[in-house]
Amino acid sequence: MQLLRLRYVLIFGLTALLAGGLSWGLPQFAIAQDPPTPFEQHRSDLPVPSPQLAIAPAVPVDSQSVTYGTLYGRPSVGFLARPADAEGPLPALIVIHEWWGLNENIKAMTEKLAGEGYTALAVDLYGGKVAETPDRARELVTAARENPDALRDNLRDAYRYLEEEENAPTIASIGWCFGGTWSLNTALLFPEQLDAAVIYYGGGIETDPEKLKTLEMPILGIFGELDDNPSPETAREFESTLKDLGKSVDVYIYENADHAFANPSGTRYNPEAAADASERTLEFLNRHLK
Repeated sequence: MQLLRLRYVLIFGLTALLAGGLSWGLPQFAIAQDPPTPFEQHRSDLPVPSPQLAIAPAVPVDSQSVTYGTLYGRPSVGFLARPADAEGPLPALIVIHEWWGLNENIKAMTEKLAGEGYTALAVDLYGGKVAETPDRARELVTAARENPDALRDNLRDAYRYLEEEENAPTIASIGWCFGGTWSLNTALLFPEQLDAAVIYYGGGIETDPEKLKTLEMPILGIFGELDDNPSPETAREFESTLKDLGKSVDVYIYENADHAFANPSGTRYNPEAAADASERTLEFLNRHLK
């Protein structure tokens, strides 16, 4: 009995020491944490189409599901759209969904973007799952964040697909909320190759100059004055850091606009701010991709 009690004490003590951070020679790893999921901001929200999706694409488009890569032996299936009468390669967009997932509203937005003269590929970072409620969205975004390497590999495959299969001469990323964070992460994955990045209020906006200094592409940031994930202060810090580094960046913070004000899905739509942001986005993309 005493031997069993001694073994228990030793095991418990070792576990406590390791949990407390003592390594006894083992390597220690710093874990970067994502910002908290903006669940409170979306608690009463629903993944319904925002009014901007009532406007049809500027020209007819062809769209289809495509396999753009393989991850852990499973195909990554996205949604590809391009103008119906297009001939030859077009500038391309990696379209990154909100925390709801690759739903029909993101597909409609992808078609709208394609109608402006682009090959637009909406990626799926949730492996085919979509959310119908905020609780389910929180589950999906939390699970995705727990494996950031898989998300990065997914986006690498998307870039490779557009470059090699679609022969895109230029490629940009664009995303909203969760997708806004990963639009910036796509830029960090391809700091010299990506031609432009559009970030709609991603909560994980990076402000560390050591991490941002590699970026070579122009960046457009869209934020809301009433948002706190990220806050206007964080958005301005992001802008000033990039400018201090000599980078090309345009940041717009819209008055009386809250988080997700221009999302393809959701009930937090601000028509005036969303319309202006859309115009700025298209002008930015046309200027840097065409």
